[in-house]
Amino acid sequence: MTMKILLPSIFLGSLFCLSARAQNWDLKRCIEYAVTNNVSIKQADVQARLAELTLKQNKLSQIPLLSFQGGFSYNSGYTQNPQTFSLSTSGLDYNTYALQSSSNIFNFNNVRNNIAGSKFAWEAANANTDNVRNSISLNVANAYLNYLLANQQQNVTQLQLRMSQANLENTSKLVRAGSLPELNQAELESQVAQDSSTYVTALSNTQTAILTVKAYMSFDAASAFVLDTPSVTKIPIETLADLQPEIVYALALVNQPLQKEDALLIKSAAKYLDASRGAMYPTVSLFGQLGSTYTNQTQEFTGNFITLNPPYPTIAYTEIGGTTYPVYQNPVEPVFKNQPYFNQLNTAFRQSVGINLNIPILNGGTLRVAYQRSKLNLTNYQLQQEADNLSLKQNIYQAYQLALAALQKFESNKKTVEATQRSFEYAQKRYNVGLLNTIDLLTNQNNYFNAQINLLSSQFDFVFKMKVLEFYKGMGIKL
Repeated sequence: MTMKILLPSIFLGSLFCLSARAQNWDLKRCIEYAVTNNVSIKQADVQARLAELTLKQNKLSQIPLLSFQGGFSYNSGYTQNPQTFSLSTSGLDYNTYALQSSSNIFNFNNVRNNIAGSKFAWEAANANTDNVRNSISLNVANAYLNYLLANQQQNVTQLQLRMSQANLENTSKLVRAGSLPELNQAELESQVAQDSSTYVTALSNTQTAILTVKAYMSFDAASAFVLDTPSVTKIPIETLADLQPEIVYALALVNQPLQKEDALLIKSAAKYLDASRGAMYPTVSLFGQLGSTYTNQTQEFTGNFITLNPPYPTIAYTEIGGTTYPVYQNPVEPVFKNQPYFNQLNTAFRQSVGINLNIPILNGGTLRVAYQRSKLNLTNYQLQQEADNLSLKQNIYQAYQLALAALQKFESNKKTVEATQRSFEYAQKRYNVGLLNTIDLLTNQNNYFNAQINLLSSQFDFVFKMKVLEFYKGMGIKL
């Protein structure tokens, strides 16, 4: 056996040993792994979680606002005591505390519409995740079917190589016996070399198909990985009668995640439009505050007095011995002390409650532009839904026509295989008895194997197009 013939066998043997150490994967397992690990699906899920956070934030906006403020400052120079409003040039320490709360009690449903809009937006983001998940699943299924086709083509080319090798071996014996010229052997050696190259290419195509499946799955390309190879004839498919395009389209409008996403985005945009309209109307809110202050210059009366010297005359007079004398009095002054910290906070404790009306009048057109933008967003989503529905209908009708054409091509290729097989069998018999030259034999052989490969290609093409119709119908992806 020549080196050209030996190399594919060695290559196939090494692949078989590698496959024996790996665990087989069927389509269901591949899709489950892909929807868990594919990066695009993870990114879509992150966007859905961000939309959920927006919804949570809008819901929390209904809760009244509550805040606490506290501060300390030192003032020097000519300052006013915020407690007594007296003026002083001495240093002033100042503490303030405040607990504030406010709540909207009427805003033309602006908050509620924002909540409803963000809820629909979150549901739309989840539908988008499902849409990405379905797209990846369909890509995995397509890559899986391409692998099955490549594997079947590999088997056909291997069979062709073995048949060419057998013919070469028989012809070599006849050449050595002098029954056939050496030209026949040389022609078959050329055919074996060509078939070996075709077989190696088929092996490479099979491995490339496996790498494509790994890529859609986000699976490590260097890890051992073997796919199950179910027979294409055992893959269940619906009949074309059950996949009429008008029926499939009606179901797809209800079941496809993209159509669900479009409908939810329209609902979300409508709610955001109502919210932006409500923002242009007056808002009524309730507010309240608790607070207190402390300064180091606030004093309180101790209840005691001190006498000042010297005495000073009063307006009163007294008469002694006919002489009038003014009445003198020692002056007294109340005694003050710095008011204790907590006593002062208690004394200065204040409360306030009120109602606030906010009427937007001039705001640079911000609210009006936001309202107009919301209207355009709604229109844009409606147009996007129309475009997606038209594209869906076009894809379904096109898929049906392609499936019908693939079926016709598949049936035609079956007849071609039957005809080329009979022709090759007759040619083989005539060649064995010396009534046919090598070139004619190889021509019939190549026609037969090419017909087999075309049959496989048309069969897998038909199966995939039927699976696409089943996918649009909402039946999922299964082999």
